[in-house]
Amino acid sequence: MRRPFSLWQRLGRLVHLRLMIPVRRSAHPPEYTARGITVGLFWAFTPLIGVQMYLVGLTWLVARARPGWEFNILVALAWTWVTNVFTLIPVYYVYYITGQLMLGQPSLASGYAHFAAAWEAALSVEGLWQGIVAWAQVIWTEQGLPMFIGCVPYAIGSAWLGYRLSVAYIVRLRRMKRMRALRKLQRRAAAEERAAHEAAAASVGEPATAAAGKPATAPAGKAKGDPEQ
Repeated sequence: MRRPFSLWQRLGRLVHLRLMIPVRRSAHPPEYTARGITVGLFWAFTPLIGVQMYLVGLTWLVARARPGWEFNILVALAWTWVTNVFTLIPVYYVYYITGQLMLGQPSLASGYAHFAAAWEAALSVEGLWQGIVAWAQVIWTEQGLPMFIGCVPYAIGSAWLGYRLSVAYIVRLRRMKRMRALRKLQRRAAAEERAAHEAAAASVGEPATAAAGKPATAPAGKAKGDPEQ
């Protein structure tokens, strides 16, 4: 019976399938794919979970009009899921504390319990429109400015780091693929060369073997059965 996967194993498989497979299988230039990761990470690390994919779509439409700005939208959409509804509260709290520090008013920051309670109440509201209203109230009336300011270092930093690391990763991955393909061709060529040498050696050895097994004939001009002189 197959052993059940642990939580970390399932998370690793999800990351591999959702984030890494699109990058590894992309046939576009490394920079094109890396720009997709950059856009996805930038919007992922903003307090806009729930509308990030729409923002990626708008960014893609704008980038299409600028030569050299195009990016892989599928990769970008996948990488927005680095943050999600399950990580929303702790990630938002990091933005909130960072924003309060950047504003020079850390003493005004509320504790995590109060912060989490406000967001849990907003997320528990049923109905799409009612949920959006509750989310907007929490953002604008209580925690909005510190969060939007505090997310800036993380959005820009993750986008920059994601671009640099992904370009290096894709270039290295494709170099390894080319090297494996080259070694495979070299092994195939060596095998064909050995087979050709063996076939040539066998073809040369057959006449020699046949000649060695053929009985000797009497010298010309000497009749069979003549007595020795």
